[in-house]
Amino acid sequence: MTENDAQQEGLDAAEEEIDEEPAEGAGPAAEPAEDVEPADVEAAEAEAEAEEDDGPTLDDDVMSDEEADLLIPVEDYLGAGVHIGTQQKTADMERFIHRVRTDGLYVLDVSKTDGRIRTAADFLANYAPEQILVTSSRQYGRFPAEKFAEAVGARARTGRFIPGTLTNPKYAGYIEPDVVVVTDPIGDAQAVKEAITVGIPVIAMCDSNNQTSNVDLVVPTNNKGRKALSVVYWLLANEVLDRRGAEPSYGLEDFESMI
Repeated sequence: MTENDAQQEGLDAAEEEIDEEPAEGAGPAAEPAEDVEPADVEAAEAEAEAEEDDGPTLDDDVMSDEEADLLIPVEDYLGAGVHIGTQQKTADMERFIHRVRTDGLYVLDVSKTDGRIRTAADFLANYAPEQILVTSSRQYGRFPAEKFAEAVGARARTGRFIPGTLTNPKYAGYIEPDVVVVTDPIGDAQAVKEAITVGIPVIAMCDSNNQTSNVDLVVPTNNKGRKALSVVYWLLANEVLDRRGAEPSYGLEDFESMI
């Protein structure tokens, strides 16, 4: 078995551990349930930030009634707005959506977010720290992505992802990571495209409007809100360190950008 085969087998096993197989026609290659156009980034982030500031009082139904052993209290996920989706959904993300609110916003199931953070950490812990690349073109994702890289010893490329970073050896910034973590498959489309070209797995923070056909492991979350991204990257960093046998030394406040 080649190294790539082993990586894919690990990903397949992780997928089976968290989710049942999607129904026919609803898998990663399926057409989206609605036509989804990339929304204006600043407007989407402002909307997510406004939702966070409103607080959780009207939106406390964010997971099934079954008991769940979460990494943090559900109220903390709620307060950060991790569950807040968009008013659009794709067939790919339907299995991660708990319900739709009366205002049309889709609510992500935080128990699935929690489970996928653990699965992503299991997978990343198998790699040498410097072979992990994290990217974020989104403004609110840049600081927590860089902090995640600092915490686990990974490399970060935030802001505009320069074409050829993974595919052009003649480019001065060329690197050869073994796995890529992206903050948003839409905003980080160039990084996803190049990862596919060179054949390395992609872990992605995905909102209700994302298509996931080019993503190997989905972490369902609000990927537009500052607080939500801080929480998810903080938890992922701590879980990776825990699996390496290292003592996490970062608090959530270390991942919170003041932007």
